[in-house]
Amino acid sequence: MELYHYWLLFAAVLVIVEIVTTGFGIVCFAFGTLAGAALAYFGYSFNWQMMAFAAGSLLAFFIIRPLALKYITKKQQYVPMNAEALVGMQGVVTEEINPAQHTGRVAVNGDDWKAVIETDEVIPVGTNVTVIKQDSLVLTVVRQ
Repeated sequence: MELYHYWLLFAAVLVIVEIVTTGFGIVCFAFGTLAGAALAYFGYSFNWQMMAFAAGSLLAFFIIRPLALKYITKKQQYVPMNAEALVGMQGVVTEEINPAQHTGRVAVNGDDWKAVIETDEVIPVGTNVTVIKQDSLVLTVVRQ
């Protein structure tokens, strides 16, 4: 095996390690090893190969990595989970919502929740409501 074969083997190992780590940093060294392998193939001394490795790695780290991170990784969109996902959903009053008596429950998405309303009106059982806010285990609703 010639020296450039070792460079290429090292590049393949770095690419495999990058697949496992997914930080897009180790693959920059793989670009450097490809530069070293190119100079080894053309018969340059080991010192030149190491300089090509260093230069190729630095170029990849400062030029290719930012571009790859920008276009390959997607921005994560916020997806509401659990109880906060109830905001905007519709439900049915199962216990009269009465602010004066501090009573009220609604069934939303198959679950029964304590419910309050921001106004002083009383909402009877069976009325359709929409959840406008969620605070811990209490839903604030409005009449539809």
